[in-house]
Amino acid sequence: MKEKKLKNLRLRQDMQRFMTRGRNIIKKPEFKPKNFQLEYVEVTITNLHPNFNDYRIANISDIHLGQWVSPKHLEGVVDLINDQKPDAIAITGDFVSYILEDVAEDLEAALTRLNPNEISVAVLGNHDHWMGAERIREILKNCNIIDLSNNVYTLKRGEAQLHLAGVDSVMLNKHRLNLVVDKLPEDGPAILLAHEPDFADVSSTTGRFSLQISGHSHGGQFIIPGLSTFIRGPHFIKYPHGQYQVGDMIQYTSRGLGTNIFWFRINCNPEITIFKLKSSYLNDKKLQIE
Repeated sequence: MKEKKLKNLRLRQDMQRFMTRGRNIIKKPEFKPKNFQLEYVEVTITNLHPNFNDYRIANISDIHLGQWVSPKHLEGVVDLINDQKPDAIAITGDFVSYILEDVAEDLEAALTRLNPNEISVAVLGNHDHWMGAERIREILKNCNIIDLSNNVYTLKRGEAQLHLAGVDSVMLNKHRLNLVVDKLPEDGPAILLAHEPDFADVSSTTGRFSLQISGHSHGGQFIIPGLSTFIRGPHFIKYPHGQYQVGDMIQYTSRGLGTNIFWFRINCNPEITIFKLKSSYLNDKKLQIE
């Protein structure tokens, strides 16, 4: 069985290298801003202190560097993100597809240029574990990106708190939501990064997260207007793209940057998401912005 999996991986790696060479011959992998869509999403967060009102989080997911996304594409995406001047940047997994070392230096060179006002955070996806989680974590550390896999980071403005949390890959059973909930302080709302969107059915039951940000699905890559996408798979059957209400929590699934296996997208442009958080306390005169 192990030999069969290794053979299958090598086949996919050969296919990726073949497709990449073909891409470079047929069409130069130049960055064009019009190929990447900025999505602006406003989310009202219960119990968010006014100090965090209009807090902006830029999210990218599923870079899959080395498939359709070239180093030049990623450099251009980083420029687009930095131009938005986000307070925080969140990356929700699958940095690579089936090859890591060929693109490791390019990945680190691009990500190290991310320039949020406060912090960059990330979680890993299933492909990252398949190709080498420790190497991906090393790259994140070198780029000053905090790995939030099964962890929590607390942002503070005065006495106000906002918690950024994350779970490791659900698909590979690396997630430990109970540990995350145990680490969360009692005060202050929390946002969860989870590569796989359908995990929202679990995370929402804790009553602790206002928003879950995910990727994994690539939006299905084919979207039929008014009918969503017919391409669904493990862990993105219920929430393949866009915004959903799951209990008291909002689930948002990015269409991602890259592709896997097949490269085509129809009505499903690569996405950079800019979340603007709004305080539910904004009109409460008892709370003054510090």
